[in-house]
Amino acid sequence: MSSTAMTDRSTTSPLQRLRQTVQPVWAGLAPRERLAVGVAATVVGLALLWWLGVAPALTTLRQAPAQRQQLDAQLAQMRQMAATAEGLRGQNKPLSPAGARDALEQATTATLAGTAQLQVQGDRATVTLRGTPPDALAQWLAQVRINARVVPVQADLQHGGAPAGWSGQLVLAGPGLGAGN
Repeated sequence: MSSTAMTDRSTTSPLQRLRQTVQPVWAGLAPRERLAVGVAATVVGLALLWWLGVAPALTTLRQAPAQRQQLDAQLAQMRQMAATAEGLRGQNKPLSPAGARDALEQATTATLAGTAQLQVQGDRATVTLRGTPPDALAQWLAQVRINARVVPVQADLQHGGAPAGWSGQLVLAGPGLGAGN
């Protein structure tokens, strides 16, 4: 190879070299063959455009509502956890015995309406349940744990089936109930 051919090759771009290689082949094709090659190249180009550009965007668009619903559920759970954490943070403040009793009575009246009877004696509270729904009992336990700062120390409960709910007694104790009777 001469130095002139080398210089020509180094100054031409790969696209120009490809064009120089393909041009004689293209010129040698019959018009019908050129049309077939053009149609094939167009089909391949459109297929690549679909697979690389349009299909991924459509997939993302189809998945967006489900992903949004999942993220909304996660956000609601995180907000609930933040509210619980804030409530627990507030437990560092001292609670008077009267405040603990009031919170216990309020939770019992509001959540266990008509299915529970509350008696506070000294540093303990006894709750008698009659057919209390499981969901109401779980909600009430969470409320009294956070608001009245009492926890069950003794339980004698029987489950009477889905419609009947829980019956029996729960004994609760906590730091707020002990003083100032």
